[in-house]
Amino acid sequence: MFSAATVAIVAIIVVSVLYAAVRLLREYERGVVFTLGRYTGTKGPGLILLVPFAQQMVRVDLRVVVDEVPPQDVISRDNVSVKVNAVIYFRVVDAERAIIQVNNYLAATSQLAQTTLRWVLGKHDLDSMLAERDKLNADIQDVLDKQTEAWGIKVSNVEIKRIDLNENMVRAIARQAEAERTRRAKIINAEGEQQAAQKLVDAARILEPVPQAMQLRYLATLFDIASERSSTIVFPFPIDLMKHL
Repeated sequence: MFSAATVAIVAIIVVSVLYAAVRLLREYERGVVFTLGRYTGTKGPGLILLVPFAQQMVRVDLRVVVDEVPPQDVISRDNVSVKVNAVIYFRVVDAERAIIQVNNYLAATSQLAQTTLRWVLGKHDLDSMLAERDKLNADIQDVLDKQTEAWGIKVSNVEIKRIDLNENMVRAIARQAEAERTRRAKIINAEGEQQAAQKLVDAARILEPVPQAMQLRYLATLFDIASERSSTIVFPFPIDLMKHL
């Protein structure tokens, strides 16, 4: 009969062997297997059996990772200093390369996103940053996707969250917007005066051949003025008399 100590030792050994040999991978996980330190394949999902003490496995999550890029100091092409932060969405498409080609693919992708954000935005002026975010998002995503392809990473989306300006720049932009609205108002007013003058010229050309029509229009104007309750006194002055003067 085996002693209780022997049975306990055997049980511990069996549990240790099973713990080292059996792995269970979820649907969204893959296992990169190394045999005596050499890569021998990618397994999963499901139940995985390993050779104890000879094989090791590294789990890789294939789900989309959401990484928030911390605020970055960016100097635009027109020498404006802003703080920009963004969010990147990426996932592992090749578990082998994500483990073998880079030490820590999460940290590497995050650091690369920060430098790429500063580099891409630094090539544009402030107006482009504020008005063309979709284009900037696409440019950053394209650069990141090409550089992380060697790591087995696919960058699916990049979104610029916020562009922070200092107070002086905010006031300058407000003054610029106010000046632009004033300019548009003056242009609209001038165009209205031009159109009104053109209509008056057209009306004068129509009334000129018939003096009686001009006189009737003159009397109609006097009637409109007289109908208003005002203390203003109107003295009709013949137009023909002005020609003699």
